[in-house]
Amino acid sequence: MPQTLTARRLLTPQGTINHPVITVEDGLIQSIESAASSSEDTTLTSTFMDIHTHGAANHDVMEGTQEALAAVGRFLGTRGVGQYLPTTVTAPIDKTLRSLEGIADAIESPVSGVATPIGVHLEGPFISHAKRGVHPPADILPPSIELFDRFQQAARGHIRLMTLAPEIPGAVELIEHAARQGVRLSLGHSNATTPEALAGIAAGATSATHTYNAMRPLDHRDPGILATVLDDDRLFAELICDGVHVAPELVRLWLKAKGVDRAILITDSMGAAGMPDGVYMLGTFPVTVANGRAISEGHLAGSVLTMDRAVANVQTFTGINLETAVRLATVNPARLIGADLSLAPGRPASFNVFDAAGKLQSTILCGQQV
Repeated sequence: MPQTLTARRLLTPQGTINHPVITVEDGLIQSIESAASSSEDTTLTSTFMDIHTHGAANHDVMEGTQEALAAVGRFLGTRGVGQYLPTTVTAPIDKTLRSLEGIADAIESPVSGVATPIGVHLEGPFISHAKRGVHPPADILPPSIELFDRFQQAARGHIRLMTLAPEIPGAVELIEHAARQGVRLSLGHSNATTPEALAGIAAGATSATHTYNAMRPLDHRDPGILATVLDDDRLFAELICDGVHVAPELVRLWLKAKGVDRAILITDSMGAAGMPDGVYMLGTFPVTVANGRAISEGHLAGSVLTMDRAVANVQTFTGINLETAVRLATVNPARLIGADLSLAPGRPASFNVFDAAGKLQSTILCGQQV
């Protein structure tokens, strides 16, 4: 049976429709029209896209099982995420290959009513030892086209985004190789100088991973990769907007520098997202979570952030409106990886519903309320 959705406004990647009347059937949008007026005081938007998440609900995407990924997808759906990139963490090669095979299975067999994995974000092993964060040092490897091809084969071509450090010998060649396959390259976990970062961009890198974190710090005479990320208009730039990883002042600087077209909100969430304090796994190593912080070996290890909170936080920290904040979690990540988030007849009927105060009220995935 067809169903009808109404709201005060619909925010689409193409613009705003006031007083929308949306007809939905079999999980797809049948029509979008505009009524003369409406008593509704809600706002409909595209669902969020999280291009950097390691897990949630006590599961890590590196488990690579259908059960683990379905659990992650169910939780993400309750926080407004419709599509996401399961993100790996540096691990032994065999473990990574098995995980990629399992993630590919989940991508090719989507589960109804949960957030859908639409590709892989490969974070590591081609990163800097100096800026490894919590990535296990024994498993960090020099950039290798041969090994990347093995990873891509295991993932059956589903690697859509890869983080690597551009300063490591072989990185520029790997960026060029992966970019020719349509993979988006993101500079991160890097101690690069400005010339080294620029070489990565020239080779095909188009984004930066969790800006500020695991990057060579800014120096006014030796700018380094962070200055390049903030200054270069060719790059998108991720940010973990939880108030833990980045201070509000620097969230504002990031948004001023990148603008509303190049700034991307991510969660970098790990298995503890949605769970009480305790010890959880990130890839192959334990992480202790307490008071909103995920810590391993004295370093922040991912986050417990959810995308609805990231969208709320960026409004609080910067003063932008809901429409702009949602853009940072929908349009921009989709543009980076070449995904389609359009809301039009024939497209999936997936929406976030915000109340008059701008708080996420509910999520609809393919016509089903989560």
